[in-house]
Amino acid sequence: MATSRALRQPASLRIGSAAFLTFWCLLAAFPLFWILVMSFKSPVDAFDASALAVIFGPRTIAEGKGLSVIDIAVGLVFLYFAVRLAFTRLPGLVWALTPPELAVLGWLIGCLAYAAVFVVLLFGVLPPVLGIIDSVAGPLGQPVLGMTTEHYRAVWVENGFYRNFINSMIVTGGVVTISLTVGTLAGYGLARSGSNLAFWLLIAALIFRALPHSVLVAGYLPVFINSAEILRPILGDAAPTLYGQPLAVIMVLVAINQPFTIWMLRSFFQSIPMELDEAARVDGCTHFQAFRRVIMPVMWPGVITTGLFSFLLGYNDFLVTSLLLDSQNQTMVPAIAGYFNRETTTTDQVEAIAAAVSITAPLFLLVMVFQRQIVSGLTAGAVKG
Repeated sequence: MATSRALRQPASLRIGSAAFLTFWCLLAAFPLFWILVMSFKSPVDAFDASALAVIFGPRTIAEGKGLSVIDIAVGLVFLYFAVRLAFTRLPGLVWALTPPELAVLGWLIGCLAYAAVFVVLLFGVLPPVLGIIDSVAGPLGQPVLGMTTEHYRAVWVENGFYRNFINSMIVTGGVVTISLTVGTLAGYGLARSGSNLAFWLLIAALIFRALPHSVLVAGYLPVFINSAEILRPILGDAAPTLYGQPLAVIMVLVAINQPFTIWMLRSFFQSIPMELDEAARVDGCTHFQAFRRVIMPVMWPGVITTGLFSFLLGYNDFLVTSLLLDSQNQTMVPAIAGYFNRETTTTDQVEAIAAAVSITAPLFLLVMVFQRQIVSGLTAGAVKG
């Protein structure tokens, strides 16, 4: 549809807007690109003063670690099809193989399975195959770009970073599950209550949400430290100490996140006409059956959007996890900070960069897979609130 002349933007405004957006995108993407490049270089190349040395890695090539033209071409083709499958085939397979009531679990399993296959193919299958091809390819098989995965191997295998990954999944999984379960029920009830009291309760809850995390942790800390003594009259000698355990972090992060979750889901529920509830009730459904069978299928974009925010809170948290978890149960973000101390070497720093790149991969995968639901959910939540 053509834009009327009165509403058409002048060329200077269009050029200025495009230039600003381009500059902002480059500025935001540059740190991610740069740490990705550094994580595959030897420490000498990674911290070289020359940008070209960091990108091409001459010393990394001198150590016999590099990619040939064939390796680069095959790798780019592999990444192209991997991203394309994540956008097109993965969502369809999950929806086809997962019952509607287990959609969240299906998405979680599907994303983890996809990530596992991607890692195995990229780091386990391609390197030996490409090594055989390079040995008979002549000049095209000679390294032209310095690149090594030894830092990722050191982080995940030698330093046991996979344990931090598992702890992060436990914490984020618990936060998302509890927040969405309570948030959907409370948001639906408040959206359909028709009482002004619900609004003021949410305002009070958001004030609680705005408090600094350190204030809440300070209040919970004595309870968790003395949890064994508090629970001993109920559980006896089997009473656990919650301090240092993921359950303590889940409880605190849920308490922090729940007001925001309820507020956001209430806005989504308010955008759904009440006539759907009434039609379900006329057809013989109870209130809960109407909620589960009629409202929730319509609400999935909003639930996925809210779940993503809950996931980011638990996944990226540093203060709560570093204060409440011991070294054995540490999540990924505080574990990365542990690479930096007074005796940190350049190798430790590159390994920390490799760990930082590793924790961004699940976030990109989530956004790629759920992009349509996120956009639909944000749009629906903005209609009425």
